[in-house]
Amino acid sequence: MTHHHRVVVIGGGNAGLSAAGRLLRRGVEDVVVIEPREEHRFQPLFSHVAGGRARLHEAVRPQAEAMPKGVGWIRDAVVDVEPESSTVVLASGDRVGYDHLVVCPGIRLDWDRIPGLAAAIRTPSVASHYEVELVPKASRLLRDLRRGTVVFTQPSGPAKCAGAAQKPMYLACDHWRAKGVLGDIRVVMVVPDATVFGIPEIDRELERKIEEYGIELRCGSEVRAVDGEARTVEIGSITGGTSEVLPFDVLNVVPPQSPPDWLQATSLPAADDAGGYVEVDPETLRHARYPNVWSLGDAAATRNSKSGGALRKQSKVLAENLVAVLDGREPARRYDGYSVCPFTVSRSTVVFAEFDDRGELRPTIPVWKTLSKERRLSWLFDRHILPWVYWHMILKGRA
Repeated sequence: MTHHHRVVVIGGGNAGLSAAGRLLRRGVEDVVVIEPREEHRFQPLFSHVAGGRARLHEAVRPQAEAMPKGVGWIRDAVVDVEPESSTVVLASGDRVGYDHLVVCPGIRLDWDRIPGLAAAIRTPSVASHYEVELVPKASRLLRDLRRGTVVFTQPSGPAKCAGAAQKPMYLACDHWRAKGVLGDIRVVMVVPDATVFGIPEIDRELERKIEEYGIELRCGSEVRAVDGEARTVEIGSITGGTSEVLPFDVLNVVPPQSPPDWLQATSLPAADDAGGYVEVDPETLRHARYPNVWSLGDAAATRNSKSGGALRKQSKVLAENLVAVLDGREPARRYDGYSVCPFTVSRSTVVFAEFDDRGELRPTIPVWKTLSKERRLSWLFDRHILPWVYWHMILKGRA
């Protein structure tokens, strides 16, 4: 069976729904989203759940409730895109034609890329707050630990909100300090970059908390292998060379990430892009070779740090540019590379990092020069205001 729609959106996550909602609000009719999952997840809350500051049910809702009113929903999975014929192929065998296609299927967790990790994640002492089914396990392990060694990891390469790998660590350290056991716990953080974040102003704030909690920071490093049964993790420099095997009592790991396999097999990525991300103009978000294909979010080959805050800016630019093309005009809006990472550095404070794709601070409120400092107000926004805005405004294309 073949269907045809004016705009087809692949992916019903933050990127897909916010873009679809904006298009609908700008008068584009016949917008459909292809998404197989029956539930929608607000991933920024996963860190709070793992750190004991939120409940998992706050981060998950039925997909039907998350959908913008008036946007169609095809409950199926994509297995191929044929841009030459403007067709999407579904797992059911159905084919969906489009006038314009928005590709935003997200990014997948690549558990098999690190030897032993896929097996280790099923053992009692290894968890990850990046997988909804594993978040309660991570929360329990961090909450109940009273002594020993705990290792947190951040992957090398592109990742969705890579800085979120650090958030449960700060929350857990604050919890252990309140319980009087922080001095009995060795905390190790593995990051791939030369510094903890890469922007001097943010580095200083995070390094201050790292020293305060007594965390061992391993910069320029990555996980090379995991043995869940022996409870050991092999860590080495991202440039190669020797490695170190660390015994652990708890390992909270964030795995490497990559676009879905089906996307990498299409002609949408650039021929020289080994990562398999959709080849787009990083400012207009229009495909470099197929003028009726667009992309945003984690699967797009843009220069920015991947985050929900980046999506909010991208969805607005994409919607306005796509509408311009439908009206016979050239796309004029430009995405400026904005991204954001709220670091929960304690159970009541946040370091709010706003920056662009050049690594320069870009605060939403330019006159507020110290917004990137540790603040209680930022915590209230990140933990309580932002989730409401997400469910009721961002996903509906209103913010």
